[in-house]
Amino acid sequence: MTDTERTTMAKVPAVTLVFWIIKILATTLGETAGDTVSMSMNLGYLVGTAIFVAILILLVWRQVSADRYRPFLYWATIIASTTAGTTLADFATRSLGIGYPGGSLILLGGVAASLWLWHHRLGSVAVATVHEPRAELFYWITITFSQTLGTALGDWTADTGGLGYGGAAVVFGAMLAAIAALYLWTAADRVLLFWSAFILTRPLGAAVGDLLDKPLDKGGFAFSRPHASAVLVVVIALLVVIWPLFPAGRSQRANYDATS
Repeated sequence: MTDTERTTMAKVPAVTLVFWIIKILATTLGETAGDTVSMSMNLGYLVGTAIFVAILILLVWRQVSADRYRPFLYWATIIASTTAGTTLADFATRSLGIGYPGGSLILLGGVAASLWLWHHRLGSVAVATVHEPRAELFYWITITFSQTLGTALGDWTADTGGLGYGGAAVVFGAMLAAIAALYLWTAADRVLLFWSAFILTRPLGAAVGDLLDKPLDKGGFAFSRPHASAVLVVVIALLVVIWPLFPAGRSQRANYDATS
């Protein structure tokens, strides 16, 4: 099977600038929505984790069962993974007392182990190959580990690192810009760059989400968590709808429609 055929069959979106914009917005939504349930609704991290993990399992099952790439199902699953990652990371680092360093190291090990096993079993961790159930399961397991890791890294940098939420956002934004530069101007491994960027978008989203909804005396803008979450949902939905209007989106839509 050629790379073009794999890309056509893949049940994940093309990796374009719009993809990364939606991904960052989705991770920001994961932070505000997770905090809405665990903090604003006062359900706690454990209950919040149970709710979002159950939703995530259902959506992953639907995603794996789907016959082709379905944009809203895919991004709903991404949002569920990042929201579950928020509450799970907060539960592990705060309620269980593991702390940010310990939690980050454990989760980094989870990401590395998932990628290694995926590559060992299927020979590639490139997203263009995600078109059959085993690859999809590895994909979503890796994503969930990375989303949880990103939450812990973002909170660690902002809180323990003393940079604050704005400072943490600048740090992770700069790291993503460096990865973009490597992609544009070097021959660095594309798969490695993708997963590095995918992981780093989560702490960026965590920092931005906290910047939006934390109280003023804690360095945030004190926006309503439910309201911020609702705005992010609307923006993400609009971007998903207009994505096919862009050249890469039109090309991908034509490919998927041809295989449906």
